[in-house]
Amino acid sequence: MNFEEHAAKRLIAGAIATPRGRLCATPDDAAAAVTAIGPAAVKAQVPAGKRGKSGGIKLVATPDEAAEAARKILGIEIAGHKVARVLVEGKVDIARELYAAVLNDAASKGPLVLFSTEGGMDIEEVAATRPAALVRHRVDIRAGLGPAEARAILGHFDLGASRDAIADALVALYRLYRELDAELIEINPLALTGDGKVVALDCKLTADDGALGRHPGLEAQGTPDRLTQLEQRGRELGLKFIELDGDVGVLANGAGLTMTTMDAVAHFGGRPANFLEIGGEAYRRAEPALRLVLDNPRVKSLVVNFCGAFARTDVMAEGVISAWLALRPTIPVFFSVHGTGEDEAVAMIRARLGIEPYDLMEDAVKAAVDAAKRLR
Repeated sequence: MNFEEHAAKRLIAGAIATPRGRLCATPDDAAAAVTAIGPAAVKAQVPAGKRGKSGGIKLVATPDEAAEAARKILGIEIAGHKVARVLVEGKVDIARELYAAVLNDAASKGPLVLFSTEGGMDIEEVAATRPAALVRHRVDIRAGLGPAEARAILGHFDLGASRDAIADALVALYRLYRELDAELIEINPLALTGDGKVVALDCKLTADDGALGRHPGLEAQGTPDRLTQLEQRGRELGLKFIELDGDVGVLANGAGLTMTTMDAVAHFGGRPANFLEIGGEAYRRAEPALRLVLDNPRVKSLVVNFCGAFARTDVMAEGVISAWLALRPTIPVFFSVHGTGEDEAVAMIRARLGIEPYDLMEDAVKAAVDAAKRLR
């Protein structure tokens, strides 16, 4: 779950300083905020980056300017989100802009701390054009991140007397990452002020959806993901479905096997059209699941990949076969079935659909990718 800036800052404010601010829904509210706060930034509140480039951040000095800025920002669309509120935040005496983040690292399967002295910039551009300007530090999640290790991360950077304060901010950021079960906490920029304070001028927070139950009230502060129509249907059906931009439909049992199948599609030069797994009790909803995949007009082929240990592949195959015969789609389908009930499943697919399943998953996936390419 993503959090808008104002919500993310409320969550970190006890550990890292943030500017004085007020959330506003109207131009008059923004004017009143500047009357109380003084010169400020008026910032669109959406769970998306690059708001400044989209006209969503304006600097103001007077209440009238704040009202005019709010009028221009409220109602615009940024990254598919309509702006309904702005955060009016007091001007900060910025001496230097830094970048700091903690996120889940897929490579090490643990936390990764990022730090750069080039805050306020597009960090992807910094990483691509000046890799030495961005430090990447993997943290042993069993040991955590302490002050000494944080100071080591700052390494060769010339931070003067602020080094310890910045190290403390990194330690606090890591602690928040753990406490909130975050997938990402990013502060860009992390400002050094003229009087030596460290202040979070912006904050992006993404929390692990699966951990929200451990944090009462946290979900209510976040911004739900925008769902496509098909994803909304999937949620209503109780199916784990994510719509992607490819043209090879994927149907598998278990999240791990589904992800593996999607990776194989990409490996063979294709693009998966969806994530959809029908393991557990979901196989009983094979027909609505299949319809969900097929209702995506981009889908040109389908790969069905079942692997059973305790679950029987013949039971899962029976559901998909019945769904296929009921819906009678015209796109090509490619099966790979292994594990408990494999012989029975393969026999059913041959007899009822006239299709020969593949011995290897890789062959089934490659055939689906090739078919999609021919039909583009």
